[in-house]
Amino acid sequence: MTTLRKIAAGLALATLLGTPAMAAGMVVGFAQVGSESGWRAAETAVTRQEAEKRGVDLKFADAQQKQENQIKAIRSFVAQGVDAILLAPVVATGWDDVLEEAKEAKIPVVLLDRNIETKDDSLYLTAVTSDQVHEGKVAGEYLVEQVGSKDCKVVELQGTTGSSPAIARKKGFEEAIAGKTNISLTRSQTGDFTRTKGKEVMESFIKAENGGKDICAVYAHNDDMAVGAIQAIKEAGLKPGTDIMVVSIDAVPDIFAAMAAGEANATVELTPNMAGPAFDALEAFKKDGTMPPKWIQTESKLYTQADDPKAVMESKKGLGY
Repeated sequence: MTTLRKIAAGLALATLLGTPAMAAGMVVGFAQVGSESGWRAAETAVTRQEAEKRGVDLKFADAQQKQENQIKAIRSFVAQGVDAILLAPVVATGWDDVLEEAKEAKIPVVLLDRNIETKDDSLYLTAVTSDQVHEGKVAGEYLVEQVGSKDCKVVELQGTTGSSPAIARKKGFEEAIAGKTNISLTRSQTGDFTRTKGKEVMESFIKAENGGKDICAVYAHNDDMAVGAIQAIKEAGLKPGTDIMVVSIDAVPDIFAAMAAGEANATVELTPNMAGPAFDALEAFKKDGTMPPKWIQTESKLYTQADDPKAVMESKKGLGY
């Protein structure tokens, strides 16, 4: 067989089998929330890595945590005629009009790490997310187990107001502590998923709760806010992880460093690799119209100080952190 025939045969086989080569040339727009946390930066890095590996031309837009910026980005992607759009929605509502525009243009949309509220779920192809209610429940169940029968006042650092993780992680946590009369959620306020705001809000909680002495635990909707809270606890002359338990969600390296130092107690993992399953779904859909499940669920895992935090932190270095 001549060289040209070998090349032609190879390309035909790649097309037939639907190998990653078929993704080459696909143009995908990514409307990212922003860079508010270490986890978010890792998700962006992994998405870029997955795109490069598959030969996908990724058009990236950082919304700086503003929905209006994401809507503008989606409209720009539609105008450019991209093959697909990845959307990590900053809030859960207000997407129907712009996603209808993408649908009319026959551009499939895949949601990453967050869901939306819509009466028409045909506006998106699939959602690649964790079970965020389950994440909050795992965090709450851990706290219930650790507290036992002693009285425990908990303060909560919520994520961005109106975002699906903030809504779901609060719901799951409250389900876990429901009926536990010794555990009370005394204060709850948004820290906007950022380290700076988490520290600022925790400082106000400490002032309001007898210099922090009446606080048993802080539950943060992500690790960055937890790290900010740890700083506030230390500056108040208290020992995080001992005087005030620290439980959060994401499992980024900084929280494992805090656990290794005894300053955090537990975190629930949220994998930053949402793009791998998303690109798999898009490739199958583009190849022969294969419809993915409406929800592609990623795993959630609890890590505590007993899990060798330094080793876990080392293992996460290749994940875009």
